[in-house]
Amino acid sequence: MATWANLGLQDSTSPLMEQLNFFHDHTLLILTMITILVGYIMGMLMFNNFTNRFLLHGQTIEIIWTVLPAIILMFIAFPSLRLLYLMDEINTPSLTLKSVGHQWYWSYEYSDFLNLEFDSYMIPVNELEMSGFRLLDVDNRIILPMNNQIRILVTATDVLHSWTIPSLGVKVDATPGRLNQLNFLMNRPGLFFGQCSEICGANHSFMPIVIESVPMNFFIKWIISMTN
Repeated sequence: MATWANLGLQDSTSPLMEQLNFFHDHTLLILTMITILVGYIMGMLMFNNFTNRFLLHGQTIEIIWTVLPAIILMFIAFPSLRLLYLMDEINTPSLTLKSVGHQWYWSYEYSDFLNLEFDSYMIPVNELEMSGFRLLDVDNRIILPMNNQIRILVTATDVLHSWTIPSLGVKVDATPGRLNQLNFLMNRPGLFFGQCSEICGANHSFMPIVIESVPMNFFIKWIISMTN
């Protein structure tokens, strides 16, 4: 989860988010080098008093400053397109979860099991335990098994919402009358927090999302306890 004065991305929970982190660092390095180079040239132009009175045209330098940016853009575009296709790839899911956005809470249905559904509301500050997270904890968490492909179907009943978990690199709009799907895999246990990321009314800030990633045997025990 995001912490105080954290200016970077959150620690990744999925292989896809790891790749997004690497791409961010890769692009930032390229931008830093471009900024330093352009800054150096501008500084030289401002403080250098020498001029070349015979320089009327420079075809070589014009070719260089046309071709070089195109090559740099290719170094950014190819990894970006690869990631774009990876994010849309739907692998064979082990489990399907349906998420329905309401004003202002989420409903969840485990489609592979009979009668396993619940609503998830934010815990008010006056009811929060000392170990809880203000404006982020919910009364019913999503329990999902780690190291398994999870498919999530997202929709809404009233207005636009957005189901987002930053540490998973997952964000999908919840649109009334439409089903959007995503695929992700969690490679470690823990609590992962998110919030609605589409302005949806007065209490938009108060409909958090909490995923609890657990080993498969704990998940099976939870399923049995919920269905009995």
